[in-house]
This record gives sequence, C-alpha cells and structure tokens, in this order.
Amino acid sequence: MKIAVCVKQVPDTWAEKTLQASDSTLDRDAADGVMNELDEYAVEEALQLAEAQGGEVTVVTMGPERAAETVRKALSMGADNGIHLVDASLHGSDALATSYALAETLKGRGFDLVIFGSESTDARMSVVPAMVAERLGLPQLTFAQKVEVVGDRVTIQRVSEAGYDTVEASLPALVSVVEKVNEPRYPSFKGIMAAKKKPVETLS
Repeated sequence: MKIAVCVKQVPDTWAEKTLQASDSTLDRDAADGVMNELDEYAVEEALQLAEAQGGEVTVVTMGPERAAETVRKALSMGADNGIHLVDASLHGSDALATSYALAETLKGRGFDLVIFGSESTDARMSVVPAMVAERLGLPQLTFAQKVEVVGDRVTIQRVSEAGYDTVEASLPALVSVVEKVNEPRYPSFKGIMAAKKKPVETLS
C-alpha cells in the first residue's frame, strides 16, 4: 500500500505572532516552526496502516525551506520518504491555492490512501482535505476517529454531534483524522539518525 500523508509547518501555538508590514501575512520567521499537531496523528495513522498492511509512507508538505524540518520529523517517526513543495510564489496562498498545489503534487503518483490532519492550528478551516479530494476525484472520509483498511476498502468512524457515523469507500481515497484516532509516537534516536539518509524530493 502506498500512503501519502500531508503535513504543515505552523508557528508554535505558544509563540507571539506578528504580521509582516509588506503584505500583512503572518511573519513565520518571527516564531518557531513546528509540525501541525493534528498532522502528527495523521503521520502516526499512516505508519500504523503501513505496518499492518505492508507498504510505504511518503510525507508531503508545502512551505518555505524551513518546512523541511517538519518533513524530517515525520521521517524520524518512521515515514519512508518525503516531498517538499517550496516556491516563493506560494507565499500567502489561501485554501484554494494550497489545495491546488497539493493536488498537483500528489497527482499521478499512485497513492492508495492520502491522509491529512483534520485542520491546521494556524488557520482552523478544515477545508483543505476536502478540496484536495475533490481536485483528485477521490472519495473523502473526513474527521475520522478510527480507520480500517481491508482489501480495497477503507472504513472510518466519522465524528459527529451524535457520536460517530460509519463511512466506507473504495481505494484510492482521502482520509482526514482527529486527535482521538491514536497516540503519536516520539521519534527515537535511531529514527532521527535514519531520517538524515531518507530521500526528500524538492519541487518548485
């Protein structure tokens, strides 16, 4: 099984935020960058599925050069390789532009499953996973608190106000997960060292 997991580097939640005077976008250099918390659950879910089913995990990110740190963290957790989309022209992209760029990056690579965190802590919109699924023509199974893959079918428990709904689709598909889905692992020293040798493809 080929799994892609999309991650985002965001400003540390506890850091003081400032805007750039030039365009009123967030000054990301003014705060430490960390992996979006919900994306850690997405990485863990991808790793658990790959370990259970066999296969490989590719971590995908769009962001400035420093976002490579987030790719390396996912690799140190156990992901096999990475793709980093980095281009100055992407600065300040909204959800529409971000979803388009990610979809173009994922397209044609033969992924059976694409996994996202349900939202990013800097935007809190929860729309990019659905937008990417639409652009790729994939079934979308969002807000999953449990994910199961059997054969060519994926089933989730989708969090709802009443509890959860069971949603099923055929692969390939796109899933977004919530924090209830698992407990992310900590990168080991061995994993951190191994991550330095894992391949990362850089795209403009």
